[in-house]
Amino acid sequence: MIKVNYINKSFDGFKALSDLNLNVKKGSIYGLVGTNGAGKTTLIKHVTGVFKPDDGEILIDGENIYENIPIKERMGYIPDDLYFFSTYNLKESAKFYRTLYPSWNHERYGHMIKKFELSEKRKLSKFSKGMQKQAAFILTMSSMPDYLILDEPIDGLDPIIRKLVWKYIVEDVAEREMTVLVSSHNLRELEGICDSIGILSKGKMMIERDLDELKSDIHKIQVAFRTPAENPYAGLNVLHKESRGTVDLLIVRNRKDVVEKTIRDSNPVIFDILPLSLEEIFIYELGGEDNEIESIIF
Repeated sequence: MIKVNYINKSFDGFKALSDLNLNVKKGSIYGLVGTNGAGKTTLIKHVTGVFKPDDGEILIDGENIYENIPIKERMGYIPDDLYFFSTYNLKESAKFYRTLYPSWNHERYGHMIKKFELSEKRKLSKFSKGMQKQAAFILTMSSMPDYLILDEPIDGLDPIIRKLVWKYIVEDVAEREMTVLVSSHNLRELEGICDSIGILSKGKMMIERDLDELKSDIHKIQVAFRTPAENPYAGLNVLHKESRGTVDLLIVRNRKDVVEKTIRDSNPVIFDILPLSLEEIFIYELGGEDNEIESIIF
């Protein structure tokens, strides 16, 4: 389990993280999302032990991660900005990784080289960005990490390779109970694989929930009344409201039974609760009142 307890971090007077908590269950996939500059990469660098918090603690299996070599030997980390030794090829990099990670699996490495169809002899510095991402993924997954930390792991990859990357990750979670923390702007793909979601904004954790539970508490509805009451939505937490003729379109954050009772008590002629995507939840939790919802309703 990864547990972050009330960490704070400032850089030259700028508060990058503020009383931030994070909890990633063992054998789960946790999606970290937020706007640019929200603090996702800064948080990840704390979880991997690159940064030390000003205060608070980061625990993995109950141990502090900072300067903890035994824990780091069980961790795989792929940053958004990759670094390789400029003269190394993939084969030489594999030898280097093998000296660092006791659980290195050379059989898996050989299998993944064939699957991703990468050259072992070409210098990694000559690879495209997408090929470098694949190389980093092969090396990291071949180290058989118990904890996998990913910062924009599929950026620059084509759909076929993205599917292969997620396949390896999901299989290791299912078979080895690998624990995954992934930061990405691709919310549609995160929605398909994540168990839990954390939404960051301005260095603070705004929401941290199981994905299914998060979706059960925020709803997209369309309503029309013959003779509407003075305030038919009293008691509901309305994140966004607009009207299209006689039809009101709303985003509300309440339990489904509360929404249904409140609306039906006002005798609507039209009342539909429509599914929300993770992308829509993200937009409206972080100020979506300024965004049009017509296109996502109809």
